Amino acid sequence: MIENNTKIVAILTALPGKASELQALLSDTAPSCHAEPGNLRWDVWQDRANPERFILDELYIDAGAVEAHRETPHFKNYASKINSLAERTAYVVTPVDLG
Repeated sequence: MIENNTKIVAILTALPGKASELQALLSDTAPSCHAEPGNLRWDVWQDRANPERFILDELYIDAGAVEAHRETPHFKNYASKINSLAERTAYVVTPVDLG
């Protein structure tokens, strides 16, 4: 059975000298994201080989929860700052039914 969950994986590579600010932004944003009703996970990972790179791993109950997330004040704050702190590549993915 395939679920309707929506996952977002974002690769965030801090701009020179911005790793601490990026980590602070992620730390400040996490509690609000965890509290969203449609949020199942909002985890941040740091690359062992490149500590300037963070992986943001989000899981929502469905696409509607992602849309609601993007309307929150904490997401809008994140969105207003992220481009000045990091290069960002994000993937929105859905599960694949492997049988």
